[in-house]
Parts: sequence; C-alpha cells; structure tokens
Amino acid sequence: MMQPRRIARDLAVLSLSQLPNSPEKLSTQQLSNVMLSAIRTLTSEAQEALEAASAELQRSSDRLLSSQTRAADIQSARTMVNDAVELTQAAINRLGNALELPEFIQLANQHDVRAYSLELLTTVSRRRTEIDELLSSTLKEWQLSRVPRIDRDILRIAVAEIWFLGVPDKVAINEAVDLAKRYSDEDGRRFINGVLRRASEEIKQQSIT
Repeated sequence: MMQPRRIARDLAVLSLSQLPNSPEKLSTQQLSNVMLSAIRTLTSEAQEALEAASAELQRSSDRLLSSQTRAADIQSARTMVNDAVELTQAAINRLGNALELPEFIQLANQHDVRAYSLELLTTVSRRRTEIDELLSSTLKEWQLSRVPRIDRDILRIAVAEIWFLGVPDKVAINEAVDLAKRYSDEDGRRFINGVLRRASEEIKQQSIT
C-alpha cells in the first residue's frame, strides 16, 4: 500500500497546473477535485503522446512509400516507427497511472492524503517566486520556462519540501526521482536529480549565512 504522503506528492505534482493559484482557494479544495485535476493531466498527456505517435507513424509510412527501397530511407523509417512505439508506450503508462490513482487513494488514509497534498500546493503557491528564483539560479544553460511542465512541477514540489516543510533533502530528492520515473523519462529523471542536488546545497548555504 502506498503511503499517504507519496500519493499526496503524486496528486500535487499532477494537479499543480490545473488548480487555482490562490492559496486561499487551494485550501478549500476537496480531495475529489485534486484527484480529478491529476487524472485530467495524465489523460491529456496520454492524448498528446498518442497524437505524436500517430504523426510519427504517418511520417514513417510516407518515407517508406517514397523510399524506393533505399537503405538509408528504410533505416530512417524504422527509427521513426521505434519512436512512435515509445510514444505509444508512454501514453499507455499515463493512462495506467490515471486508472490506478483512485484505487491508491481509496486504500490510503484520505484525510492525510488531502492534508499533505494541499499543504504542498499552498506552499508552492505562496512561495512560487522564491522557489522559481532558486531553481533558475541552479539550472545550467536552461531557462525554467523551457523545462517540461511535469519536470518543472516535480522540482517545485521537492524544493518546497526541502526549503519550507522540513523534509530531509535526501528524502525529497529520492521522492522526486521516483515521481520522474513515473511521469517523466530517463533524461528528465537525471535532470531533476542534478538540479535538486544543486538546489539543496544552495538552501544549505542560505541557512548558514
């Protein structure tokens, strides 16, 4: 059985972009609203992945039809098909996660899930400027606005836990990496791990000074 805080992190990350930005409005949200927002995020991402996979398959089909059996074109088409398969698998995983969320919540302590997910959401909302400034300072050759939405929200939740909610940095980073394994990709996982390690060091330096 998943722990309430782990489920709460999932809900917070997935619903962050869907719910009101106002801390006051967030504090009144029902667990069902947060869960619905999270499921909408997952299904929307699944739809986008399926559309991308369909377009990639169409391009590979067109490449094959016009290739006249040239080896280079056939290899290119094969690569496109592999990319489409990966996108389709990502979509299936998103839909699977969307179907699992209600069951996880039903089996957990729902009061604790709601309380911690709303604590995460309201903390990020109240401290968004500080969190984003810290993340921007730790990004190497990246702008925060260019980071994929799900990766950006995982980073925000983790920094909120380390900086304002007293969660040990190792715990918050490990939980963020686990979130990335479920909702991002391998590149996103490594990126999040590196950024959060730098961010946690920056937070430690600020606490010393």
